[in-house]
Amino acid sequence: GDLALSGIRPFIGVLLGLLVGAVLIALSGVNPITAYLAMLEGALGSPQAIANVLVRASPLLIGGVGVAIGIKAGLWNIGIEGYMYMGAIGAAIIGITALPVPPIIHIVLSTLVAAVFAAIWGFVPAYLRAYRGVNEVVTTIMMNYVAIYFVSWMVNEPQPLAEPGSFFPMSLPIASTAKLPILMRGTSLHPGFLIGLVACILFYLILRFTPFGFRTRMLGVNPVGARYAGVNVKRQILVVLLIGALMGGVAGAIEILGLKQRVYMDFVSGVGYESVAVALLAGGNPLAVIPSALFFSALKAGGATMSIQTGVGGPMTVVIEALCVIFMIAVGYGERRRMERLDVVEKEDEEVKQNVT
Repeated sequence: GDLALSGIRPFIGVLLGLLVGAVLIALSGVNPITAYLAMLEGALGSPQAIANVLVRASPLLIGGVGVAIGIKAGLWNIGIEGYMYMGAIGAAIIGITALPVPPIIHIVLSTLVAAVFAAIWGFVPAYLRAYRGVNEVVTTIMMNYVAIYFVSWMVNEPQPLAEPGSFFPMSLPIASTAKLPILMRGTSLHPGFLIGLVACILFYLILRFTPFGFRTRMLGVNPVGARYAGVNVKRQILVVLLIGALMGGVAGAIEILGLKQRVYMDFVSGVGYESVAVALLAGGNPLAVIPSALFFSALKAGGATMSIQTGVGGPMTVVIEALCVIFMIAVGYGERRRMERLDVVEKEDEEVKQNVT
C-alpha cells in the first residue's frame, strides 16, 4: 500500500493544488475553466508551445534529480540555484574561448568544467554537513546568494568575462562551437531535456539497483541503522550532496550553452528553487521528477498565455505550484501519522494478548 500511495501522492497534491487554484482564480472574478483552458493552450497548443515547455523543463529535470537524490538520503540540498550560477561561469569560461576542437568536444568540456565549478562550490556545505554537522539547508541557501552576487561581479566590467560597453551586465557570447544544436526550427528547443530524461532514468536505476543507491536509501530511512550496518555515513552524505552540486552545475551549463548563449545577471531567477519544488513533488523519486518537471514547466509556460487571455497574473502559477507541493507533503504526513497510529494499535494489541496469556 505504501508504494502505491507514494505513487499516487503527487497526483493528489496536483489535483488539490489545481482545485484550490481554481477557487482563487474564481475569487479574482475569472472563470477557472477559461483560465485553465488558456493555460493548456499556452503549454500544449502548438509544436512551438510544447518545445517551450521542454526547454523550460531542461534545468528542472537536471536540477530536480540532483535534489531528489538528496531527499532519498534525508538531505535537503537547497543549493541548486547557486550551483547553476557557478556552473554557468565554468561553462562560460570554456564556452566563450575559441577552442580548435569539434563542437561535441567543446560542449562536453564546457559542461565538465561547469560541473567541477559547481562541485567545488558545493563541497563547502557538503563538508560542513557531513563532518561538522552544520545544517545543509542554511549553508546552501546562504551560498546561493554569494554565488548570485559573484556572477553579477564576474559579468560586470572590467572583469575579463564581461562584454565591454553592454547596456546590461553580461558576459561575452558563447562561441558557436560550444552552442547546443537546435532540434526544431523556429524554436529554442535544444537537447537539454533529453539529457535531463537520461539523468532521471540513470539515477533511478542507480538508487534501485546499486550498492551506492542502497546505502543512500538506507541513510534516508534510518541514519543510525545505516551507521550500525557499516555505512560510512559521513562519506555518503558528502557524496550525495556533491552529486546534487554536480547536477546543478550541469543544469546551469545547459541553460547557458542551449538557451541563453551568454551569462548575465540573474540569468536564472528562481529555477534552482523550483528544482527543489519539483523534487519535493516527486517525493524524491528520480523517475517521478520527469512528470513533475514537465508539470511545472507547463504551468509556467501556460501561465503566460493565461495571463494574456484572462488577466489572471503570472504569480498565480507560482501559487498553484506551491499549493501542489504543500498538499503533496500534507498527504504524505497524514499517511505517516496514520501508519504510526496503526503501529501503536498493533503493539497495544500484542501487549493485551501477552497479558491475557
